[in-house]
Amino acid sequence: MVKVVYVADDGTRNEVDAQPGISLMQTAITQGIDGIVGECGGSAMCATCHVYVDPDWIDRLPPRSDVEEEMLECTVSARKDNSRLSCQITAGPEIDGIVVHMPPEQI
Repeated sequence: MVKVVYVADDGTRNEVDAQPGISLMQTAITQGIDGIVGECGGSAMCATCHVYVDPDWIDRLPPRSDVEEEMLECTVSARKDNSRLSCQITAGPEIDGIVVHMPPEQI
């Protein structure tokens, strides 16, 4: 299992176990984490799974795809340098312990 820490906009932290190979969006939905909507089901078509990756972790992730870059232009909350779509981040040993912050709004 891979540890993922989701931090709500109010600072509430939820640490959960993610199955390797499953997206952080799907993990959040399965674990009942508020703040991740995932309207498109994880196909990078809605930006309702927008998160801010903790700066200590951002360089451990693969670069954003062109599709992810485009969808991040459509986020409700402000896009930042550490913005990612959680549907495009796959749980694996290289990100065990990752911390992601939810924006104030998704929709």
